[in-house]
Amino acid sequence: MKLWILGGGLGMLMLLGSCKDEDVTPKEEKVEASPQTLVEATRIFSRPAGDLRAFISLSGLDVDVNLMVHDVTLYKITYKTDYKGDSITASAVIMLPNTEDTVSTVSFQHGTIASEAEAPTNLELSDGQIIFASALASTGLVVILPDFIGFGASGDLMHPYYVEDLTATSVVNGIYASRQLVADLEMSIDDELYLAGYSQGGYATMATHKYVEEVGMAYYDLKASFPSSGGYDVKAFQEYFFTLDTYHQPFFLAYVAYAYKTTYDWNQELNVFFNEPYAAAISGYFDGSKSGSEINALLSDELSVLLNPQFIAGVDMPAYAFVKEAFLENSLTDWTPTIPMFMYHGDADITVPYQNSVDVYAKLIANGASADVVSFTTLSGGTHGTGVGPYIEHFASEIFRLEND
Repeated sequence: MKLWILGGGLGMLMLLGSCKDEDVTPKEEKVEASPQTLVEATRIFSRPAGDLRAFISLSGLDVDVNLMVHDVTLYKITYKTDYKGDSITASAVIMLPNTEDTVSTVSFQHGTIASEAEAPTNLELSDGQIIFASALASTGLVVILPDFIGFGASGDLMHPYYVEDLTATSVVNGIYASRQLVADLEMSIDDELYLAGYSQGGYATMATHKYVEEVGMAYYDLKASFPSSGGYDVKAFQEYFFTLDTYHQPFFLAYVAYAYKTTYDWNQELNVFFNEPYAAAISGYFDGSKSGSEINALLSDELSVLLNPQFIAGVDMPAYAFVKEAFLENSLTDWTPTIPMFMYHGDADITVPYQNSVDVYAKLIANGASADVVSFTTLSGGTHGTGVGPYIEHFASEIFRLEND
């Protein structure tokens, strides 16, 4: 199974059909169903249900294509969200089923990306992520693919990678914007909401679920979430890294460090955390022009070469208390879910360690969550790449089941 849902293309697929761009101006007098976060929506493409059934059948995914009965129209939207006390414009792709039936909503959060080309609003229409989301919409669901802050319309900002509050609020405001679009188009929508995502998208999904339970979300009733393979305990993720001699995705470390320095306005230079020449160069790697693999090629996978040895040795000492505080603040371990959450992780995953999910699941149960509410499914033999397909099959079948209950 290709790791196509995280941004790789389905090479054998051809684009079928096209449509003219069309602006949708929000009709404020009709938008009473949600907070008004929508700025603009542009219709970009329509795809027949039959094509989507064919695409998914060819993908090898074990999902029920007979449920894909509606043609789907894609929109790019921009919407308002908050970033460090300011209102900014973010972006997302919305897939809408062409139906007069009442629809529910799914927000699917993507995995780690570093380049603008990988953002959902910049993906080719033949990309597997776009095709899968469209297929899901074809079953009668509104499907949202948020870019996240730092990509698309907000590409001039540094992405707040693994920052809980900015991640959750940007997802929530994108969901509100989708509801406003649906209202403008006079579609019928209910209050049922699902959240899903893999890798960083798993973290974003759990962070948003936590936000909905603790803060609330107007006009929506979260029915279930499906986080998979995320580093939910950020502090434990750091501790895992520091037990290794080498790590095959060193850009993850650089990403977190530079994102936290930017988000929290740390005065410390990056040479506090990294050795030269990497410390001086890292800030230039996250300008949206380079993918994660390209950044990896510019860094060392030997942690003793990449990281400042004083930081490795003293990460839990008072001198680095601000780092530990940020890791703990963004770790999703201090809450008790009461709405169903289906967790997944491959037990052969060494990119985002399987044990991180195992331990977070145990902490949530210890916090008082019911095992009937929070479940954990091991994707047997799944690596960070090969676990994607089984996860998609599991969560899609669960959503179909819940929608039919």
